[in-house]
Amino acid sequence: MYSQNFADLLQDYFANIPQVGDLVKGKVISIDRGEVRIDINGTIVGVVRGEELFSESKEFSNIKVGDEVESTVVEDENENGEMELSFRVAGHRLVWDRMINYIKEATVISAKVIAANKGGLMIQADALTGFMPVSQLNPDNYPRVQGGDKNRILEHLRQFVGKTIRVKVINADMDEEKLIFSEKEVWEEEQKSILDSYSIGDIIEGEVSALTPFGSFIKFGEGLEGLCHISEIVWQRIDHPKDILKVGDKVKAQIIDLNKSKIYLSLKRLIDDPWKAVKDKYKVNQVIEGEIHKVEQFGLMVKLDEEIHGLAHISDLSDKRVNDPKVLLSKFNVGDRQNFEIISMEPAEHRLGLRLECAGKKNEEALVKDTKEEEPAADKAAEEKEEKVEEAETPKEEKEEKTEK
Repeated sequence: MYSQNFADLLQDYFANIPQVGDLVKGKVISIDRGEVRIDINGTIVGVVRGEELFSESKEFSNIKVGDEVESTVVEDENENGEMELSFRVAGHRLVWDRMINYIKEATVISAKVIAANKGGLMIQADALTGFMPVSQLNPDNYPRVQGGDKNRILEHLRQFVGKTIRVKVINADMDEEKLIFSEKEVWEEEQKSILDSYSIGDIIEGEVSALTPFGSFIKFGEGLEGLCHISEIVWQRIDHPKDILKVGDKVKAQIIDLNKSKIYLSLKRLIDDPWKAVKDKYKVNQVIEGEIHKVEQFGLMVKLDEEIHGLAHISDLSDKRVNDPKVLLSKFNVGDRQNFEIISMEPAEHRLGLRLECAGKKNEEALVKDTKEEEPAADKAAEEKEEKVEEAETPKEEKEEKTEK
């Protein structure tokens, strides 16, 4: 019976011996001459020494005898019969475990910006360094750079180096050494109660805070900011928001989408859509004078009035085949007024097709220069050829009769 119990104990002992790589807990029993000895389960003594003493986490910065600590097994047995342990490896794992826990609990932490690059900021949290993409900056810190110039974005981001900011950990993968932070999620959490007070369809009053090629930013409410895409500024086609707005303008807009920190606005939806009444003003086949608003490679953008614009496709600018579109388009200038015929209307799609009205052959020839100047000569040659064919096909008797006459 005793031998059986001893055998069971022996089996349990060997089964519970930590393996290399395991994270173990123990009590500090001595700190002497740069070596820390730890009692593990009352059966094994482990030692932490040399470079393995260098902590990667604050847990090991001020340990003393009697403290409960965690360490990682790096060797089963050293030259003194002790288990070789490491604070360095354990600290590394503990920090990653902490980061993963921050994600689970959506914890807000303070972290230091240590560097900037064109894609975002390098962030240090505890003993780890991670990354925060530009897209994860809160809206107030987001770089609104004309044309997305990478160098100007970097210049903007460099102002944060050395500062401590509040962030959330949104991705932590120790195996891949991947650690991603977000400042935007902290902002979203703090603004949630304010954001919840708004709904799609609400009309807000705000101020234009920035203009970019893709739209205008409008600040409103308590620190909120929304984007009005260029297509939502006016019903007409524009090249840049600055054609209509300027920074500082007071405007009214409608909320058309809410997605956490992303708020999308529309200015044009507060104005009646002029295309609803386009059929009351214009008719297909109607000829009307229009002003060339823009010359594109595919044709002319034409203003029929301040609200309705149409397209005269390059194929509708001449009845003749055009070998070089650039030659044809060079005949037109922005601001020119020409007569156009309305050939199609699609109010729901905000489309109106036009055809240039050519005032007779003279006007046509003035607009389109023939690329085949030798064409008349070719026509004459064709006529001569046709006469020869007819002559060859004429019966001999008929030829003789013509000769006698």
